[in-house]
Amino acid sequence: MKYYLKLGFILLIFCAIASGVLAYINTLTAPIIAERKAREAIETRSALIPGAEFHEVQASDGSIFYEARDPETQEIMGYTFNASDLGYSSTVQTMVGVDPDFKVIAIRIVDQAETPGLGANCTSPSFTDQYKGLAIEDLYVNKDGGVIVPIAGATITSRCIANSIRKKAIEVRDEINQGGGE
Repeated sequence: MKYYLKLGFILLIFCAIASGVLAYINTLTAPIIAERKAREAIETRSALIPGAEFHEVQASDGSIFYEARDPETQEIMGYTFNASDLGYSSTVQTMVGVDPDFKVIAIRIVDQAETPGLGANCTSPSFTDQYKGLAIEDLYVNKDGGVIVPIAGATITSRCIANSIRKKAIEVRDEINQGGGE
């Protein structure tokens, strides 16, 4: 019996040391990861609406979107926001750039863990370019009466992206029309 207690105690010590080392490494890398994600978000916004100056706007529900303005004239060029919804095997996060009339300028999938070779193809330009110029009312896959052709074998992922963008665009548009976030 003593032998098993001794082995259990040794295992406990190894686990405690390993947990401590991992926790320490996490405290070292967490700020670096957060900084990198923030930089990637800025770069993505700039790619969605090139040449714009972005101003953070907090909506009445606490969510955040960005107003894109022309740096010289301060005229509104559009808005960027993050949309996310549950896909087939993960939450798919999309950053969207829309013009002042809420027609999609461009989208970029910023995070997903969908099935490789199927849903993961949502990041390809052949899929994301379909959104360019679409109004909110058109953001449905063709199986639901829209114009977006879903990825073969990944209708759930395609539908989740279209639905999340449409829902979030409506929320942002309504927030702006109510004069919120100022």
